[in-house]
Amino acid sequence: MNIKNLQLFIHLSDSLSFHQTAQAMHISPSALSRVIQRLEQELGQSLFRRDNRSVELTIAGKKLIPVATTIISNWLSLKIELNSDSSLLQGKLKIFCSVTASYSHLPSILTAFRHRYPQIEIQLLTGDSALAIDKVLNGEVDVAITAKPENLSNKLTYIELDHIPMSVISPAISPPAIQQLLNDGPNWQALPFIVAESGPARSRANTWFKDKKITPPIYAQISGHEAIVSLVALGCGIGIAPDIVINNSPMSDKVQRFPAEFIAPLSLGLCCKQSRHQESVLKALLQLF
Repeated sequence: MNIKNLQLFIHLSDSLSFHQTAQAMHISPSALSRVIQRLEQELGQSLFRRDNRSVELTIAGKKLIPVATTIISNWLSLKIELNSDSSLLQGKLKIFCSVTASYSHLPSILTAFRHRYPQIEIQLLTGDSALAIDKVLNGEVDVAITAKPENLSNKLTYIELDHIPMSVISPAISPPAIQQLLNDGPNWQALPFIVAESGPARSRANTWFKDKKITPPIYAQISGHEAIVSLVALGCGIGIAPDIVINNSPMSDKVQRFPAEFIAPLSLGLCCKQSRHQESVLKALLQLF
């Protein structure tokens, strides 16, 4: 049972003519007949007595009229209320985040936002999260989902969403050259590493290297995090990456973690310029938090 079907029923109960109602409601008589039949099946009662000459309401049909009218009235009132509260706000919101964040954290934000403000156009840009802060400061995007840098500009507002653990990973099946360096305890100093090119994830990796007192060879520096898992899975070296990237990678079953190795987690949050807080679209987004 849906609103449109109830509206057709109400019109037919007034006109008592399938032809008139079909014409007025822009539906074919046969389609209207099927709608009424579905309503009757759902209720388990006939709503109309009809023959070649006349149509009249049954007792069940008469009882449905006030119920259907109330449902339609409440529905229309709700639509008017929602439209007056939300849909008057229009504009565009440019969001930047990594590919992983676009399906790990962004959906829950956008679901709530779009439910309240359906007229706002969302433009999503994805890329290396290390670029997010600059894109916000330069005005390329309105807001970004990004890891919090060690030194956050006082021009920015940062709203924490989550803490993201990080892990050291190796291939699930290592090539002989790497396996030899893993035997009898990892030889961290000699193992080739795959790390983020820049950003908070690279800072965490550098801190871990410093704590270990090692300067290992760097096999690759990756823009973004997703490719770190892929290169490790292919046996190119040892990687340091956020757990959320590892868990969501299609190659996750081809890598393994070193559970004893601790790397400080990343703080993941929403970031925008403080000077733009009062802009209507950004203000509406920030009010969700």
